[in-house]
Amino acid sequence: MVIPIVLQLAGVVVIIAEIILPSGGILSIIAAGLFGYSLFHVFSHMSVEIGMTFLIADLILIPILIYWGLRFMAKSPVTLHQRLSREDGATAQSSDQMAYMGRTGTAITDLRPSGVAMIDQERLDVVTQGEYIDKKTAIVVIAVRGNQIVVELNRPDTQTI
Repeated sequence: MVIPIVLQLAGVVVIIAEIILPSGGILSIIAAGLFGYSLFHVFSHMSVEIGMTFLIADLILIPILIYWGLRFMAKSPVTLHQRLSREDGATAQSSDQMAYMGRTGTAITDLRPSGVAMIDQERLDVVTQGEYIDKKTAIVVIAVRGNQIVVELNRPDTQTI
């Protein structure tokens, strides 16, 4: 009677380890194997009644323990309790990218719709709004969104800053 209980407890520990250390499902497969072998041991070496008791207990307790483990993890010191925001100084882009607004440059590669351009003597990854622009074509920066520098074809009638 001790072996199946130890296997069940080991299965629960492995499930909690899967929550803490994501392993791509390997630990979940090990936990399922532990539960399965525990049930096999109970059904084959003990009785069907005890085996059904273990099975029903597994069906009730394992989801409860997983739910409890996730709730515990949300409050544990291992998880991030702080949200990152611009007010706290966390940004996804360099603050100097806004300086490229209105600047002109040349497409180094074909922009279909993304590619590389030379703007202010710097190689930059840029995107268009969907149009195809050939390399060695004059471009102008029309927007900076997130970490993207958006450009379009620089026509003579386009005003630049």
